[in-house]
Amino acid sequence: MRLSDTIESFIKQMLQEEQAEVELKRNELAEYFHCAPSQINYVLATRFTPDHGYMTSSQRGGGGYIRIVRVCRSANDRLAYLIRERIGDSLDAQSAQALCVQLAESQAITLPEARLIAAAVSPQALAAPIPEAVKDVLRAKIFKTMLLTVAQQKNQSANG
Repeated sequence: MRLSDTIESFIKQMLQEEQAEVELKRNELAEYFHCAPSQINYVLATRFTPDHGYMTSSQRGGGGYIRIVRVCRSANDRLAYLIRERIGDSLDAQSAQALCVQLAESQAITLPEARLIAAAVSPQALAAPIPEAVKDVLRAKIFKTMLLTVAQQKNQSANG
């Protein structure tokens, strides 16, 4: 397991124990893992983002800290956030693939659902002689529609 994976797991375990919020000291965490504080920054910047369902804030100085708050508790909350805020009117292929991986890893959608969405918005599926900007708009619309369908299916399953 890579160091960044270990740090991520450690923080997520703390979040589970502490409920939805945890405060950490960057330097203490770096000492604990025998790494540079920049490694902690990397983990926070790449794995504890709004796309992953977290908000981070920090205060610098002697009593400085990093606060991590889990903002999306349910899969449907996460899907709603992505549909409303993250995807927007345009979505490039690389971001779409990354979102599929993140959604599957966070169990907001199943792995087969993620693979199906990834295939539907892949460069191969949108291989047409049209400008990339148009493909990105189509990709966003397809992605949102598929996420809405998944969310509706999850609601129907939960309600009956």
